[in-house]
Amino acid sequence: MPTIKEIKAIAKDRAVVLPKKAKKADMIHILQEQEGNNPCYATKQCNIDVCLWYKDCQKAIK
Repeated sequence: MPTIKEIKAIAKDRAVVLPKKAKKADMIHILQEQEGNNPCYATKQCNIDVCLWYKDCQKAIK
């Protein structure tokens, strides 16, 4: 499960600016959009198990 710190590091590596007070799900949605994917993290609208966020997403849904 990626931490906020890890998510921010991924964003920095990708040169993506995240809002300072964004929630974890919002940060991941921004990164998903940057990847060209549907921002579906924790929305029950995804079944793509090769997604970087999939395992954490399934935990967030429950």
